[in-house]
Amino acid sequence: MKMSMKSHEVDYEIIGSSMQLVEVELDPNESVIAEAGAMTYLEEDIMFEARMGDGSEPESGFFGKLLGAGKRAISGEGIFMTHFTNQGQQKRKVAFAAPFPGTILAIDLAQHQGELICQKDSFLAAALGTQVSMKFNKRLGTGFFGGEGFILQSLKGDGMAFVHAGGTLIKKELHGETLRVDTGCLVGFTPGIDYDIQRAGSLKSMVFGGEGLFLATLKGHGTVWLQSLPFSRMADRIIAHAPSSGGKDQGEGSVLGGIGRMIN
Repeated sequence: MKMSMKSHEVDYEIIGSSMQLVEVELDPNESVIAEAGAMTYLEEDIMFEARMGDGSEPESGFFGKLLGAGKRAISGEGIFMTHFTNQGQQKRKVAFAAPFPGTILAIDLAQHQGELICQKDSFLAAALGTQVSMKFNKRLGTGFFGGEGFILQSLKGDGMAFVHAGGTLIKKELHGETLRVDTGCLVGFTPGIDYDIQRAGSLKSMVFGGEGLFLATLKGHGTVWLQSLPFSRMADRIIAHAPSSGGKDQGEGSVLGGIGRMIN
């Protein structure tokens, strides 16, 4: 397997509890890559630039970068990533956060066989040298029924990577067992885990039980990370109860409820 450049060694601190952000400290000339819109703040001397690709293979040429960008575009991601570089003479910090409540997971890829497979929307940032690419499951069933969990991202390298989980982060160690989860609740897993989408339950369970007809099946030896509150689930609940969108009024905050809003 062709290995990309050695990742930059970055220091970091995760700040907060239920709505976390990660503050990355960069030495002079060190860089970190992130998805567009993830940056919260940065100190002086840190310059940022949108580039095509993750910069892990600087000698790949234009067409190599274009191919990688094309794969990201197919999955619905942007073709550009933002590169943050400390161009000063002192250590400087840049912070990243996800746009919804949750937990940030810091992963040292060197301690997990050099790779983490994660949901395409969970990636937040990583040290320069980390290869960020789409990972498509070859099974036909996964493609048709995977939903949120079908398109996965592969983070390869030997440095730090940061991913975001909605709600509470749950870590599961598998030693040959099988774990079945809602596809939206999957955050990521290590290379020793086999991933597939399988039917679970009956049509009656799907229609009247509120659960999905297909679940992600994870089996093997390795680590799996789950999230208790996928963003899609939270967004669906908010829309369902938003009066402006035709949702059901919950009547919070006033005994007058809708009458009070009519007066206003």
